[in-house]
Amino acid sequence: MNQNQLSRIVLKGFKSIHECDLELKELNVLIGANGSGKSNFIAFFQLIQQILLSKLQLYVSKQGGADSLLYFGRKKTQQLSAELYFGDNGYKFVLEPTKDNRMVFSDENFWWKKSGNWFVGSGNFETEMENQVRRTRIYSYTVPVMKSWRIYHFHDTGETALVKQLQAINDNTYLRSDAQNLAAYLYLLKEKYQTHYQRIVKTIQLVAPFFGDFYLRPHSNNQEKIELEWVEKGEDVPFKAYQLSDGTLRFICLATVLMQPEDKQPEMILIDEPELGLHPYAINVLASLLRSTAKSKQVIVSTQSVALLNEFDVSDVIVCDRIEGATHLHRLDEDALGKWLEEYSLGELWQKNLLGGRPSR
Repeated sequence: MNQNQLSRIVLKGFKSIHECDLELKELNVLIGANGSGKSNFIAFFQLIQQILLSKLQLYVSKQGGADSLLYFGRKKTQQLSAELYFGDNGYKFVLEPTKDNRMVFSDENFWWKKSGNWFVGSGNFETEMENQVRRTRIYSYTVPVMKSWRIYHFHDTGETALVKQLQAINDNTYLRSDAQNLAAYLYLLKEKYQTHYQRIVKTIQLVAPFFGDFYLRPHSNNQEKIELEWVEKGEDVPFKAYQLSDGTLRFICLATVLMQPEDKQPEMILIDEPELGLHPYAINVLASLLRSTAKSKQVIVSTQSVALLNEFDVSDVIVCDRIEGATHLHRLDEDALGKWLEEYSLGELWQKNLLGGRPSR
C-alpha cells in the first residue's frame, strides 16, 4: 500500500459500531446481512467528508442530532472517537454531544509515528485542521487524501433520478456521488480523454451488446446544458436515458467511476451494493473492474451478492456481524479456511454460514 491509502481505522461509539479496530487493504469487500452495519461503516466516511467541509453541525442536524450518531445514544455512549492511519501518519478526533444536541470536538489531533500527537484543537464545533496547513507536514499526508474520497450510490434510477435530467455542461470536475452529472462528465472524457472514453464504451458493450455509443452534445435550447443520450449499435437515432434499463444505467455509472483516468479518480472509492440489478455476467465484469482499480486506488465495496463475492480472495473480505446489537467487523482467517476452499468457493462458504455475515437470531 502507498502512503495515500488508509491502512488502519479505529472507531468507537459510531451508530451501531461500538468498537472497531480494522486493517484496511487496497481492496476491501464488506459482506454481512441486512442490518448488520455495513452501511453504518460506510456512513462514517460521509461523516469525515462533512467534517472536512466544515459542515459537521449541519450533518449532525440532518442525521437527527447527536444521539442518532452515538452508539445507542448519549445515555450509553458519551463520545465518538476515530483514528485514521495512513502508514506513519494519521488523523484522530473525539466528538462529544452538547445539551443543545450538537457535537463538539473535545480533542482533535494529527499523528506521526516518530513524535506522536500534533494538537489541532479542542472545544470547537468545526474542525481546526485548516489552521495546520502551514504548521505541519502531517497535514499534506492526510487531509488532501481524505478530501478526495468519494462515496457512490447509484440505486436511484427512477424517472425523476437526476442522472436522467438536464445537467450543467461545465459540471465536470469529478463524477458526483449519485452520477447526477454523468452526461457532462462523459462529455469531458470524450473531449479530453478519448482513450479512456472508448474503453468505457467498449466495456458497456460487453454487458449491453445493443449499446452503440453515447450521443453527447449541448442541448439545442440551451448550450450550457446537456442530458444523457445514446444510440443503439448500427443506428443513429438518439435515445434518452430513461430508455435504458435500470441495471444498464447503473453499470454505465460503475464503469465510468472505475475506468475514468487515474488522475481524476479519488484516492478511495466506496460503493454500497454495486450489484443491484446487474446480470450475473455484468457482475463478473464489475469484479474485474474493481480488482483493476484497486491496483492504483483504494476500494471499499459492500455487497450481499454471492456471485460477486466469488470473484475475490479471502484476504479481500471483511465480515460484518451484528452481535447483541453491536456491529463487529473482522477479516477472515485464511489458514482456517484453507481446506474448505479446496472444495468450495467463498460464496458457497458464506451460504453455509462458515464465514459469518449471516442473519442472527
